[in-house]
Amino acid sequence: MIHVQKVQVLPLSIECSQKMAHLASKVHSHPMSTSTIETCFGPLYTSVGIYLDDEFRGFAILHQIFENATLMDICIEPKFQGRGLGHLLLDHVITFAREHDAETFFLEVRESSVVARALYIRDGFREAGYRKGYYKTASGTEDAILMELTL
Repeated sequence: MIHVQKVQVLPLSIECSQKMAHLASKVHSHPMSTSTIETCFGPLYTSVGIYLDDEFRGFAILHQIFENATLMDICIEPKFQGRGLGHLLLDHVITFAREHDAETFFLEVRESSVVARALYIRDGFREAGYRKGYYKTASGTEDAILMELTL
């Protein structure tokens, strides 16, 4: 018997901040804190979660000011990575930004995040610059690659 899994992308509320921070701590070496995530529920932010068979498996936080949209974070539970959930979530927030009159979509990614960079390039992003030493690491810092997508 084949089990077909139900995938949903749903809006998140500030009450989800703690579970978002918990998930981020599993994925990122230096994740946003619960209190920082809570600040991402103001009028300029949109946070969505991805659910697999009604279980929370990831999230994305989008910040949009007029025509500029920025992906603040995207996070998929490690054991569910590589199944297309990140791609679905990214497509969802890109579509949302486009529908809300964004013209350019920005994000930053660790230089070492080869898989994430490939996902973004596959979705049409291009490298637009660098931020030296932007991300903390266990041994110091790592550069961020700035990427953009014209909507």
